[in-house]
Amino acid sequence: MEIIEPRKQNVLSKIYGGLMLCAIVAGILPLMFRGQNWLFGLLDWFSCCCFILDYILRWMTADLRSDKERVTAFIVYPFTAQAILDVLSILPTFNIVGQLFKVARVSRLLRILRVIKVIRYYEPLEITLSVICKQKKILLVVFSLAVFYIFITALIMFNAEEDINPETGRFLFDNFFDAFYWAACTLTTVGYGDLYPISETGRVISIISSMVGIAIIALPSGVITAGYLEEIKRRKENTENIQKNDTTRNRHSL
Repeated sequence: MEIIEPRKQNVLSKIYGGLMLCAIVAGILPLMFRGQNWLFGLLDWFSCCCFILDYILRWMTADLRSDKERVTAFIVYPFTAQAILDVLSILPTFNIVGQLFKVARVSRLLRILRVIKVIRYYEPLEITLSVICKQKKILLVVFSLAVFYIFITALIMFNAEEDINPETGRFLFDNFFDAFYWAACTLTTVGYGDLYPISETGRVISIISSMVGIAIIALPSGVITAGYLEEIKRRKENTENIQKNDTTRNRHSL
């Protein structure tokens, strides 16, 4: 338990985490190339063996991480989200899924799920995910505001930009989806340049949309940053408390 999910970092837990990170990298490396060779196959099997070992160890210690009774924890664990993700990361190596859905290339796509396992062993990503989960209500409000603003801006632009594009001889926004796509790109300040207003009215709307978009996009960044710092502080305090308790316990035992 102290190696797989330690209360405080130790040498063995760091080695184990590093090994699993190497296994994840080895598992996704073949996805960066079209062709396959024996080296990629070897890396895939190495990755798979590490995932199987990790799955077994986590199943064996499921009762230590659960509030349920020991037997119940062992039964429930294979149906948890993390356990299912682990199984889906293992299956492609055995081509169990690949033979059934070869046309859809599900086997190759399932290997991409191995990237998600990085969250478990890379603390900054774990902290970020924890912050997102804790601040989900605020972030959901910001997301709803962004979608609403994109919709309103797209609706305004769709009806305001009625000039004909000289390059195509058609309306700049042939349908509402084009306007929605433009509004989303403008809000996020991506600006691909494939769709842009050509009338004076459309350009004014575009300027206003970009300026407001910057403010909306900045909101979740501030929420996540504040939550991230708070989470780091909380974890540091928990680690210090654990160390103090261990020290006190050792003194009493002596």
